[in-house]
Amino acid sequence: MSGSPIRALIKPLASLRLTVALLACSIFLIFAGTWAQIDMGIWTTLGTYFRAFFVWIPFRIFLPRHWDVPGGIPFPGGWVIGGLLMINLVTAHAVRFRYNRKRAGILLIHFGLILLLVGELVTGLKAHESRMSIDEGQTVDFAEDTRSVELVIIDPSDPARDWVVAIPESRLHQGKLIHDTRLPFDVQVEAYFHNAELFEGAQDVATSAATPVANSGFAVELGAHARPRPPSSGVDQDEIDLPAAYVSVLKDGRNLGTYLAALYFTLVPRFGLQDVQVGDKTYRMALRYVRHYKPYSISLLDFKHDRYLGTETPRNFSSHIRLVDPTHNENREVLIYMNNPLRYRGETFYQASFKQGDGGTVLQVVRNPGWLLPYVACTVGALGMMLQFGTHLLRFIRRTRTA
Repeated sequence: MSGSPIRALIKPLASLRLTVALLACSIFLIFAGTWAQIDMGIWTTLGTYFRAFFVWIPFRIFLPRHWDVPGGIPFPGGWVIGGLLMINLVTAHAVRFRYNRKRAGILLIHFGLILLLVGELVTGLKAHESRMSIDEGQTVDFAEDTRSVELVIIDPSDPARDWVVAIPESRLHQGKLIHDTRLPFDVQVEAYFHNAELFEGAQDVATSAATPVANSGFAVELGAHARPRPPSSGVDQDEIDLPAAYVSVLKDGRNLGTYLAALYFTLVPRFGLQDVQVGDKTYRMALRYVRHYKPYSISLLDFKHDRYLGTETPRNFSSHIRLVDPTHNENREVLIYMNNPLRYRGETFYQASFKQGDGGTVLQVVRNPGWLLPYVACTVGALGMMLQFGTHLLRFIRRTRTA
């Protein structure tokens, strides 16, 4: 292959200068993404900068925000930089490296790097995170995606089970009339806020001009209104986005009321679902986190929150649960605590947090088909370094002895 046209074609891709340039680009992208977290959350930054092909980097993220400097630069995203690094590494082995026992350590190190890049690709494309929030004594069969919401319309008339239609957040963003044969009525999205602040009392002039007015549901009972807020950023401790939407219920072209649906109402137990009256039938409506239902259920038998003696500093969280899966004939008790997760049906359950008053647990549910790849990559890389440096050390010892 030394003089082949293929070698001449791929030789520029194997350049060491390209390697250095790509590493410099990755350092700058990490630098820019870190500053961007002042304005946006970590997951938004991850999707915008690192799990994207290209990104627009505004100049203002590097400057005091009150300067309001316009403009920015287009820049390759994480997918492009990572893909080119992979190509650069593979072509370098095809063009520049010679295969022999002396280079076995280098080969293992590079193979470990390739596995790391592949692991990130699999994680970015296939991994999914959600959470299970369970009170003591409660049984749940779903996990919630806390990064996206849905508007649900529920028909509770069947005593055996609820009939639920979920409208995804993407359709709420569009602000259009939502007509679906599964819905008992049409839904007109009057306004949608990715993050909103609720307040009671009369609207000010600026707010009333920008948002509709609800005439039904919780908003009327509380005298509550919503106004948009900037998204929570990566530097806001314990702050989350609280989406809200003004929606009108339409039946046969007639407006039956405008409601304020807010995630805040769902998270606060004293509110929950609000009633929607259509003729002589009552439906329930809520804006809630997207739910992913499971073929099994988990019951929280006991939750413990241990603290260091004389302090409020957490020492350990543990959840004693019962896992029931009729399809797999599973019915067993499991103790989940810090650094001791439960792995079941391709998902990993970590002890992540707890509810106020220690009345319940919050489990992080992670599905990642490539979770083993980083461990394998680090092991292979460590073996490669031991072999590479060990070989050089042995040569050095032999030389000193012969000298």
